[in-house]
Amino acid sequence: MHVELVVPALFDAPAGARSPALELLLARGRAATARPASLEDWLARAFGLGDGLLPAGALTALACGLEPGTTRWMRADPVHLRPDRDRVRLFPGDMLSLCAEDATALAAALNEHFGDRFTLHAVRPLAWCLQGGPEWPVVARPPAEIAGHDIDAELPDRRWHALLNELQMVMYQHPINTEREARGEPVVNSVWLWGAGRLPAAVQPSGSRAWHSVSADDLAALGLARLAGLRHRSPGAGAGAWLERAPEEGRHLLVLDPPGGLEELWFAPLLAALRGGRIGMITIHVPRAGAYFETVRSDLRRFWRRPRPLAGYAAAQA
Repeated sequence: MHVELVVPALFDAPAGARSPALELLLARGRAATARPASLEDWLARAFGLGDGLLPAGALTALACGLEPGTTRWMRADPVHLRPDRDRVRLFPGDMLSLCAEDATALAAALNEHFGDRFTLHAVRPLAWCLQGGPEWPVVARPPAEIAGHDIDAELPDRRWHALLNELQMVMYQHPINTEREARGEPVVNSVWLWGAGRLPAAVQPSGSRAWHSVSADDLAALGLARLAGLRHRSPGAGAGAWLERAPEEGRHLLVLDPPGGLEELWFAPLLAALRGGRIGMITIHVPRAGAYFETVRSDLRRFWRRPRPLAGYAAAQA
């Protein structure tokens, strides 16, 4: 079995944090460079879509059982925008603790207001899709890529600004945000538009990537897998449970983002499975750093290649 892991923010670990199993895999394996990319860009290239914007909205709709058809979709994820002196900073949904019930209520209010222009689907509390809408261009990065940043340079085409202001007015005045503000919680006062486009007719993993399955919580990755006709599911609680259900052979893609808790749940069990022969090769892709590492069982004998902290890999790629 060949296990490929994609962990975009792998080297963003806090200073001083150690991950013995991961550090051993990186040290003993063969390192190579690639073009730095976001997770979305990496997925687009890996599934044969080439460079350009991944239609994450349509792929999310497909992954969640909606029928994208030929309609234009985009992601419209809930965010908190905070004025800060002469700038406005964005904080993505994973910093908001938004429950499914509140997400559904906010989306319903927006649909009531904008029903003749587009439809919002709160497919997950922190992942919303916008179906329809104007054909103006949307060239923006996902919220996680710009967390805490000034949004001025990240905003879509200026023709969207009036609509974004209207969205913000409806959301800010909603009783859910009134209650959040009274509790001292950040309000969900906007959506962030990105990943616009229509569903591709087909996708095909490029190069030698003939995956037998894709495991991810990322909805765009699951949508690509479904469109490619691949087995797909959530990674689950960790490598132990995942390996129990995985076939003995084949090549399997795991998208793990964000990277919290990966050492105990994933890298330590995968290293043990590599040592024991259950896995034949582990490939770890770090798109943001433009690097990947391939390790086979015999590589583990290269004792002279000593592990080093993840911070050292981050500095080397900077």
